[in-house]
Amino acid sequence: MNCEFQIAEYILKGFNNHFSLFKAVTRKAHKAFSEANWQDSHQANSDRISFYDKRVNETISKLKQNLHIGLDDKLWLKVRATYQEYLQFHPQAELAESFYNSVFCRLFHRSYFNNNFIFVETTIKENIPVPIESEYQSYFPVIKSLKPTIKDIIKQFDFKVPFINLSRDINLLVKAFLKQSSNTHHKAYQMRFDILKQPFYRNKAAYIIGRVVSKSGIQPFIIPVLHDKGKGLFLDALLTDSDQMRVIFGFARAYFMVETSAPSALVKFLNQLMPNKTSAELYNAIGFHKQGKTQFYRELHQHLKTTKDKFCVAAGTRGMVMMVFTLPSFPYVFKVIRDKFGEGKPFGKKTVLQRYQLVKQHDRVGRMADTIEYSDVALPINQFNPQLLTELKNTIGSSLEFDKDLVIIKHMYIERRMIPLNLYLADAPKDSINRVMNDYGKALKDMISVNIFPGDMLLKNFGLTDHNRVVFYDYDEVQYLTDMNFRAFPKSDNYHDYLLNDISLSVAPQDVFPEQLTTFVTTNPEVKQSLESQHPELLDVNYWINAQQKIKEGQFKNIYPYPTKQRFVFL
Repeated sequence: MNCEFQIAEYILKGFNNHFSLFKAVTRKAHKAFSEANWQDSHQANSDRISFYDKRVNETISKLKQNLHIGLDDKLWLKVRATYQEYLQFHPQAELAESFYNSVFCRLFHRSYFNNNFIFVETTIKENIPVPIESEYQSYFPVIKSLKPTIKDIIKQFDFKVPFINLSRDINLLVKAFLKQSSNTHHKAYQMRFDILKQPFYRNKAAYIIGRVVSKSGIQPFIIPVLHDKGKGLFLDALLTDSDQMRVIFGFARAYFMVETSAPSALVKFLNQLMPNKTSAELYNAIGFHKQGKTQFYRELHQHLKTTKDKFCVAAGTRGMVMMVFTLPSFPYVFKVIRDKFGEGKPFGKKTVLQRYQLVKQHDRVGRMADTIEYSDVALPINQFNPQLLTELKNTIGSSLEFDKDLVIIKHMYIERRMIPLNLYLADAPKDSINRVMNDYGKALKDMISVNIFPGDMLLKNFGLTDHNRVVFYDYDEVQYLTDMNFRAFPKSDNYHDYLLNDISLSVAPQDVFPEQLTTFVTTNPEVKQSLESQHPELLDVNYWINAQQKIKEGQFKNIYPYPTKQRFVFL
């Protein structure tokens, strides 16, 4: 066998092994949901994130051991062409392309990172290798009538646990459809249901996703299914609003666990339901974050070809750990770790990397922005504002290289751009202040409930999304809540007691004094009063200690990614 075939086959076998293992761990979500074993579900989701890099490294090791590979231009041109032929009818062709890119890019210098040697551009484009119809099943109420058809849809998922009262749930579901969507105001024989074959698992819920097709058009929907351990299952809500659906698939939430043999077909279907979501966002949402990185990189470079905008410093207070810049016409920020940290940051780059990885693998409960991590990012130097370029050289010089007309950034994080809370609140009217500070308090409580202590809770480290949700995005001080020591602030009759008596305050690195929360969060008295009046318990040390205790006992709060008013009311 020619060497190019051997190399191509080794890489493809490495990918196939990766995808097989990825599917196996994803499948655990079904069992965890049926057993209401939320800890196993969280663990499986976390484990999946490291699978990709392990399989890439294994493949590289096998190539080196068995083929003694080196960089031969003519050989690797043939390898790429051979590999491309193998993918013509591969059901995960786009993922296999990215896997090939990862292997090649870890073996050779970035000067070879072009479409001759890797898949800078996908070979499948719009011609996905598996038809979209393979991912969903159609149901026709004309055959059995409406409610029996819905019952068939629910039962085909085989959750292994009985419903508490499925007939009641279906009645509530039908009423909700009639109330929410004019596209369902038809006779049963005038509709068709297209339902994705596999449920989407995340945290304590399973989500049924599909669409109603009628002569009025298409109505997407999501139905959350919850498990009340010891009692059974129930349908919790119906979501047909496009904004609510996008929030459920948002960048501040953990990845879904969903089985699929054709990710491109699944993403295509989801994109039809949520056309404002990019393919990068959707691949990320269903757990294929490496493919999400590939898609995002393509989207970025396509955008750079069509804009005259220049990279500039991002709005907001300058951070002591990260240098942050943005492209005004592109809704993301680019974050690079500074060469030197500001005073008050007694840790190094290694700690920052670990804390960002902690968040990546954790349940983000809709309150912590996802980060896309890249190495050796090449950007055109002529699209940098000169002032920004000077500042980058001064602050992140060790992370920069210059190659002709390119700026090479050795390591960076990319996050969705938001409005920093401190900037938003500076000129906000009172009702907006109250609304945002209420959500800020809820954001803290949501993170606390899943064992996350944000560390630096200053408003500049939180942002407001397009959906007016408060989201945390600065992770250099993130730690587990259970690792912190929450203390009451010593009481004293006068200032001299602190100097003269034994009440002097000794503070360890993990000590936290909740009573001082609003003092450190803001100096604006109106903002401070709003937070204190709406969330007074956040200033109570016992609230934080009790939250720690619940986590230690294995109690995890159910964070609903949809409005409470959407939940069904069971009489």
